[in-house]
Amino acid sequence: MDWEYFFELLPGGLTRGSIYALIALGYTMVYGIIELINFAHGEIYMIGGFTALIIANVLTLLGLNQVAILVLAGLTAVIYSAAYGFTVEKVAYKPLRHAPRLSPLISAIGMSIFLQNYVLLAQTSDFLPFPSLIPTFGFMEPVSHIISSAELMIIVTTAVVMILLTLLIKFTRMGKAMRATAQDRNMAMLVGVNVNRVISTTFIIGSSLAAIGGVMIASHIGMINFYVGFIAGIKAFTAAVLGGIGSIPGAVLGGLVLGWTESFATGYVSSDYEDVFAFALLVLILIFRPAGILGRATSQKV
Repeated sequence: MDWEYFFELLPGGLTRGSIYALIALGYTMVYGIIELINFAHGEIYMIGGFTALIIANVLTLLGLNQVAILVLAGLTAVIYSAAYGFTVEKVAYKPLRHAPRLSPLISAIGMSIFLQNYVLLAQTSDFLPFPSLIPTFGFMEPVSHIISSAELMIIVTTAVVMILLTLLIKFTRMGKAMRATAQDRNMAMLVGVNVNRVISTTFIIGSSLAAIGGVMIASHIGMINFYVGFIAGIKAFTAAVLGGIGSIPGAVLGGLVLGWTESFATGYVSSDYEDVFAFALLVLILIFRPAGILGRATSQKV
């Protein structure tokens, strides 16, 4: 076995998995609170990337340095995507909160298609070049052939986000309200929890995480178009289900497993089969462990 080649593929899979994990966290948070799959979440990721592209181009013309452009473009993308997430929840999901389960599912798919075509009309169907916003670190030079500065930044960002999100949910007042709402929404309302605020906050946080992923992966790859959100969203949803939908550690683990599966399938078999291996793994996990790797099986009273 060529171990050098193996260790070249390893960080690539870790990078992919980190991006899937950032997006999957939004899926799993929303599902944990209201048991709804937000299929428009991938489009929020895409909108975050396009927002950063526009801001980065403007700031480049103004002559700002690379780090300032990354921070300002990323911050603007987070705020803009959070606003979209908040609006999507109020327009497409809140009115259907007590409707049959099929209704919000159709609304979510419709919102995804709407946002895709909205960006298509506002921008273009072609791939657009995206500037490299992540700086090159000098200390990475000895291992640059294995892992790049951009990949390291993506991995570290995902780890930091997961830690902060875990601390938020476990130790803050809003986090306790989220856990209460996820456990029993009606009882949470009876004890004074503002459920509407909790759900809106969940959409805002999830959308912000998707925007961070959109900015970083677009900067790493160097291009973006209106359809990237759909592909990334499906993969992230797969990662969330793989790890255990509703579980934050499960979303991260599912993202990493999916990323490594695609990376090694591309490296040792063919890039044409990376999706085949990824979804075959999902099928196997769901056959032998339907709740996902870290998910808990639930029983319903009848």
